[in-house]
Amino acid sequence: MKKILILGLVAVLFAACGPSKTAKEARKTFNGDWTLTNVTYPNSSGEYDVTLFNDADASCFENSTWNFVSNNNQGAYSVQGANCNGGQRYFIWSIDEENTVNGVYDFLLKPTDEDYNSTTGNQGFRLNLKSLSETQMVWEQSVMLEGSPFVIRMNFSKL
Repeated sequence: MKKILILGLVAVLFAACGPSKTAKEARKTFNGDWTLTNVTYPNSSGEYDVTLFNDADASCFENSTWNFVSNNNQGAYSVQGANCNGGQRYFIWSIDEENTVNGVYDFLLKPTDEDYNSTTGNQGFRLNLKSLSETQMVWEQSVMLEGSPFVIRMNFSKL
């Protein structure tokens, strides 16, 4: 009887410590090719000089292609455009398990080289995954601008 009780407790612990079903579904939905259709600044007016991911101007990211591989959380994107240092970039990504209970996800993206070794000293970017469906995805990043929150919104469509 003790063995059954101990096995039952171990099974419950493994189930409680594993990723939530919601996060697993979100990872599966990420899988595949996406286009970052546009970058906007909600509740802000005017023109802004924004560099995304310490990489390139936000305009270089518009219409960029992104590939997410959910079974190993690796990916790549290509930027393009006039006055842009175009080409393929690589990253590792994950969904923060802690916020999935409320249906809100923190999305983590860490730039890497083509062998998926960190290029930023293991530092990355935390974004809020505002919405995710089979065909659309929206990320937001909040930064401070002149002492006030400034939101950068990135809208994606699945290819």
